[in-house]
Amino acid sequence: MKTIAILNQKGGVGKTTLVINLAYALQQDGHKVLIVDSDPQGSARDWNNETEGKIVPVVGLDRASLATDIKAVTKGYDFILIDGAPRLSKHMVAAIKCSDIVLVPIKPSAFDVWASDELIDMIKQRQELGANLKAFIVISQAVPNTKLANEVVNVFSQDEEQLPVLKTTIINRMAYPYSISEGQTVFHTADKKAQQEINSLKEELLNHGYWY
Repeated sequence: MKTIAILNQKGGVGKTTLVINLAYALQQDGHKVLIVDSDPQGSARDWNNETEGKIVPVVGLDRASLATDIKAVTKGYDFILIDGAPRLSKHMVAAIKCSDIVLVPIKPSAFDVWASDELIDMIKQRQELGANLKAFIVISQAVPNTKLANEVVNVFSQDEEQLPVLKTTIINRMAYPYSISEGQTVFHTADKKAQQEINSLKEELLNHGYWY
């Protein structure tokens, strides 16, 4: 079993949307996948209620004891995806503690880059303690045909204290919020480019040795 936490203390970066779509992409490959909603706002649970849990199973564990509680509900699954709380808290520390990979979605703006510093410091501290934890930045909600995403990648690439940036960029497409509002995923829409982005992210995680 592998656990992926998608975390950012700043709201509005597409965190829950990324969790849901990545979970569905993994499930389509035949993996048994569970979403753990550790956000007290319960956005992933609200999405799940729209279709009565028929797409990807979701459980709510929005307590600081997540690292312990998660063991009781995840047996038999291949992948666990944790939707983290959108602020620095004991919930976020617990999500980092029980994960194999942490993905930090960041919108291509200076404000979002600056806002990620404390979370990245928390991840780095965990790694320095010897945890077998991989962590990556995912550029999210990028505006097509602008240079901002590349500029953000350059900022992280030039700073050895920052996390590496995955090659896949998630573009700001209407298919993402529309499908979530319907209790679905981009794979239930006609937007092939959005589907390709999520599959690209999935393949990048699975095929580049990030689990080892």
